[in-house]
Amino acid sequence: MRLSARVDYALRAAAELASVADGTAERSRPVTAEQIARSQDIPPKFLESILLQLRRGGIVHAQRGPEGGYWLARPASEISLAEVIRVIDGPLAHVRGQRPEQLGYQGAARALQDVWIALRASEREILELVTIADVASGELPGRVNELAADPRAWS
Repeated sequence: MRLSARVDYALRAAAELASVADGTAERSRPVTAEQIARSQDIPPKFLESILLQLRRGGIVHAQRGPEGGYWLARPASEISLAEVIRVIDGPLAHVRGQRPEQLGYQGAARALQDVWIALRASEREILELVTIADVASGELPGRVNELAADPRAWS
């Protein structure tokens, strides 16, 4: 799996917003793009376009003006990493720009389609399990900790 810089920055920005939220989207205080950019070391202009995508995707709300900024549209515990990734990059797994179920392999390569579908299912399992709240708190689900603890995962 390769994540674009846009996805990495979007996830980091969402985690930053979650870290200042009190658990309910309605009472979160707005955080400026400049504050997010500074705390996460994200290029400010790049972050602005990412925040616009997140707003259009229903992940964050925005308010203009001196008291303005961004905040999560829902509690961070209800926003999965998969949702943020889909807003920024689209579907989780593509092969040659197509969804795995749309591919047509022949002969000896026929089983590749099942491999790509299984890979997507595995990726989806983790990315839908982990929420922005999990990342912001540093308390990841047990399955994620288990997989990350395997030395083979690090090479």
